[in-house]
Amino acid sequence: MSKAEKDYAVTPGSLTAYISRDLENRILSGDLEDGDLSLVTLAAHYNVSITPLRAAVQELVDKGVMIKLPNRRLRANPGKARKAEPRRVVAVPPTQRDWSEVLIKEVVRASLSPDPVYLREDTLAKKFGVGRSIIRQVLSRFVGAGLIDHIPRKGWMAHPLGVEDMNAYLTVREILELKALKLARPRLDMEELARIREVCKSGARGNLKDFDNSVHECIINASGNRYIRQFFQQHVARYYTELFYFAAPETAVVEEMSNEHLGIIDALLERRWPAAEKLLSAHIFGQAVVLTKLLEKERGEAPGRNDARKRF
Repeated sequence: MSKAEKDYAVTPGSLTAYISRDLENRILSGDLEDGDLSLVTLAAHYNVSITPLRAAVQELVDKGVMIKLPNRRLRANPGKARKAEPRRVVAVPPTQRDWSEVLIKEVVRASLSPDPVYLREDTLAKKFGVGRSIIRQVLSRFVGAGLIDHIPRKGWMAHPLGVEDMNAYLTVREILELKALKLARPRLDMEELARIREVCKSGARGNLKDFDNSVHECIINASGNRYIRQFFQQHVARYYTELFYFAAPETAVVEEMSNEHLGIIDALLERRWPAAEKLLSAHIFGQAVVLTKLLEKERGEAPGRNDARKRF
């Protein structure tokens, strides 16, 4: 695994493990009354079904942290609760949307292969410490979005990223984002743009963690068109966003993209609309060059074999 892949990796814990750790911590810190220990109350607190909660409670009963009474009610073990340990913060596991973000990264990696790659439910479930049902639900949504295919008895197939597909997506993105900019003109928050500009100046120094992409979101939200917003929230758009972040860890790329953002923002602040549109269009298709270089590197292709700058 390359350094970029290590930095990109996500290893969330399971829901049952989170509930077990947090519940134990609340009991040991004396932050929980016996009246709060019914399964119904706990399920409401953690916003989960009874199944993961029941497994977490059984773990704590086995450890002696909780006691199950003859009437099946639960109570904290007084011997444990009297320790009154300081309350510690336990990291909340990913939500359903978070799992989409986690697994879309797996699709990104797989799509960089020159051949189709099958994503296996059992392999991903073991890697992230969750049930296969969570993996299956998210991958099913990716199929519905046209991001991957489900092949019976084989798995979930991620297709190799193609330059034609990439250009086709960027063409649609350009059309919608330029339309969003036209609609956004009377609604743009100039103070917000000025704030974004200051953040972009930091990214222009080449630090990926300081890279700010929110000028696009600012334009799209100000358009007032919910259908344009929905396009940029759907899985395919998020796939290309993740792909770009994966492709652009180099200082020079971060500097270039940040400076392009600064140019767009300056044109917007000065209300030079034609200039802003021209800069935005060039910026969108400039990402194709970055992604094509990534493909050439990952697949061992000769530079220039794919012409990412070809326009329709």
